[in-house]
Amino acid sequence: MSSALSTSLTGKVAVVTGGSRGIGAAIAFRLAEEGAKVVVNYLSNAQAADDVVRRIKSSGKGDAVAIQADASTISDSQALIDATIKNFGKLDILILNAGVVHDAALAAIDEDGFNRQINLGMKGPLFMTQAAVKHLPSGGRIIFAGSSATSFTGLGAPYLLHVMTKGAIQQMVRILAKDLGAQGITVNAVAPGPTDTDFFNDFAKDKPQIYTDMVCSMNPNNRFGHAEDIAPMVAFIASPAAQWVNGQNLGVNGGFVV
Repeated sequence: MSSALSTSLTGKVAVVTGGSRGIGAAIAFRLAEEGAKVVVNYLSNAQAADDVVRRIKSSGKGDAVAIQADASTISDSQALIDATIKNFGKLDILILNAGVVHDAALAAIDEDGFNRQINLGMKGPLFMTQAAVKHLPSGGRIIFAGSSATSFTGLGAPYLLHVMTKGAIQQMVRILAKDLGAQGITVNAVAPGPTDTDFFNDFAKDKPQIYTDMVCSMNPNNRFGHAEDIAPMVAFIASPAAQWVNGQNLGVNGGFVV
């Protein structure tokens, strides 16, 4: 075996769910920069997804296609994997990035909010993984979107559903890493802290300024993360060089949680 494993993704095909903006878009750009062909999955914002694809194609590195699918449903999860095989002929990397935060304390949680959080945060990733494994070769990569919030003790009551689903992701990673590791497929989660994206800003827009200032001050760098801080770790974990990283929940948070 070569002692110098490559971080190049040339020839690899990757699916990035929720790839039209924020961390997902940054991941798509970084994977393409490393040579990958990327399926940019989106739910409703076709223009944003097409813009990611256009920028990747114009860069002269990698390749991309935008595919609409609801990553919270079993049928669309299967359809997304099928469309990937149809477009690029194979699948090597699955990035399960799509997410939602239903901000409600126990007394305010209703069934619709619960289902929305569980379907996109747990059910969809599980069944998309099930569909993808049929195509992933030895050396394949599955990377879930975790959260450093699962290790942060200062969370308030409204984060119940979000942290519950991210905790479930951690356990899925632990079990799947051993299950699929026998096939040469690694399974990990990358766990950001508070990150300056449209997703986070939409969530925080109704919070007072003192809230965002407080969260920012909890980081040693006194800033929020950026999507570009997260993407390099995902690209590394997706690469051949990370073949011995398996079953991990990798905090990428600038020291927000240590």
